[in-house]
Amino acid sequence: MSESGSNGSSPNGQKVLDETPLPRARRRPSWPFIVLAILFVVVPFLTWYLTWFGRPLSDDDIGRYLSDQRNVRHVQQALTQVEERIEKGDEGVKRWYPQIVALAESPVAEVRKTVAWVMGQDNKSEEFHAALRKLVADAHPAVRRNAAVQLIRFQDTAGLAELRAMLVPYDLPAPVEGTIASVLGEGGEVRENALVARITDAQNQVQEVRSPLHGKIIRVRAVAGGRVSIGDVLLSIEPDAEFVYEALRALFLVGEGEDLKEVERYAQGVEGMPGRVKEQAAQTAKAIRARSESKGSAR
Repeated sequence: MSESGSNGSSPNGQKVLDETPLPRARRRPSWPFIVLAILFVVVPFLTWYLTWFGRPLSDDDIGRYLSDQRNVRHVQQALTQVEERIEKGDEGVKRWYPQIVALAESPVAEVRKTVAWVMGQDNKSEEFHAALRKLVADAHPAVRRNAAVQLIRFQDTAGLAELRAMLVPYDLPAPVEGTIASVLGEGGEVRENALVARITDAQNQVQEVRSPLHGKIIRVRAVAGGRVSIGDVLLSIEPDAEFVYEALRALFLVGEGEDLKEVERYAQGVEGMPGRVKEQAAQTAKAIRARSESKGSAR
């Protein structure tokens, strides 16, 4: 028998290659792909972390973020952390009160809305009280509502009319005169700032109409192709559960006899409203009746 080397011979004398597989060369990792994979993980995390409201901010950061008018999330993040410090009794937050009061005049409704809520956390600040009295007349309903609720902490009923409005559907007015190009139908759920209608004005420009509140569209008065004037009601939005709950809590303290009808309606249970709304309404109705009876007996 003949020895076989790396190359053997076939029975007919022809040479054949050794069928033993050669080890494959190890491929080195591609660094660009590794870096790209890391970026896919790190970048989203950093984006989340840097915009997460719970991320602690230094005093310098808070002051800087409150002045960052180009980044609404920075302003809101700083306001949220100021609110937390107020609740903890941190007197050092007062250094930012002038900036917060100035933000009450921000052109961005989201900022004014957050400011209104934060200012209610210190009901001993007269500068906050004065600013809230202005915000309760704001053009944006969500800002007015936050201001009305927080004014109760100052034992101020200047927002009573707005508290009552929070219990009934919101009628969305037309911001311009023109022809309805499109409008959402009844039954649709809309988020705050969602597009609900388009109006073509006299210059043939299409104006977008966005919902200032979250809720369900329960009535539509505008018709595609129809004409509207400024202030005409386009559609009505069902009250939002969170605003209803806060209004009922406030009316527990300042509600009057004329509020009983709406409050008791919620106490009987309204479809789509959570159980806590029904419970709070029952407590509020009880408090209003007791207050009315006390006033009657004092006469």
